[in-house]
Amino acid sequence: MAWLNADTVFDPDSLGLSIVGIAAKLGKHDSGEHQHKMGQLLFTQSGCIRITLSKRLCMLPPTRVVWIPANTKHRAEMKGVVGYRSIYIDTALVKSLPNEVVVLEVNPLLRAVLERIAISPFDTGWQQGPALNLLTVGLDEIRSAHREPMLLRLPADRRLLNFSGDELPPPLNIFATTAGAGEKTISRIFMQETGLSYQQWRQQWRFLKSIELLSERNSISSIASALGFASDSAFVYFFKKMSGSTPRAYIPVSR
Repeated sequence: MAWLNADTVFDPDSLGLSIVGIAAKLGKHDSGEHQHKMGQLLFTQSGCIRITLSKRLCMLPPTRVVWIPANTKHRAEMKGVVGYRSIYIDTALVKSLPNEVVVLEVNPLLRAVLERIAISPFDTGWQQGPALNLLTVGLDEIRSAHREPMLLRLPADRRLLNFSGDELPPPLNIFATTAGAGEKTISRIFMQETGLSYQQWRQQWRFLKSIELLSERNSISSIASALGFASDSAFVYFFKKMSGSTPRAYIPVSR
């Protein structure tokens, strides 16, 4: 395991190991687009990570872990202080992990196992003994973990705005005027490029953005206002419909 500073250059592929764990406490940080020959389990002890993967957007709060397969281009951005954890895995040796990017729910057992693996010494022998048992439990929990719909595909059509993930997308009629295309055209493009209607896409964007804001300990009222909800209760109802959980149960926040 290596504790990293924000400006540390680290290449897990250069170590020639099957499992590499790292940890860091990062403030504002942008990894830039990059990729690894090793697969990556990325999670946090606190704070939220915004991950962009080939025109897809993901918000990763402490209650979830993302699996990024080997050779997948991605970019990780952190606005506030984040308790960053990463486990790199040689998928040539560990073959049971998914071939696609997935976001998984983290139960207490999986969280404890991932933390143990992330802070283990580089020279840990993962092929035998207690370390192998720990790794086996972690892989079993990952296989059975609930997959979360937290990857939002971004439109690529040149007629559409370049969504940064920061500003609330406007209602369809306003967006169509700004984009210089009809509402039907916009809806068709979104369905073709994202698999969602514009309204569905906008709602999913609001959900992901709310996760980021919750992770930053914003109040329910400020989040409801920022995301264009008429009231706090309207936001709570929306969040529960999208996630099956209230905001406070999902990520505790201040009043």
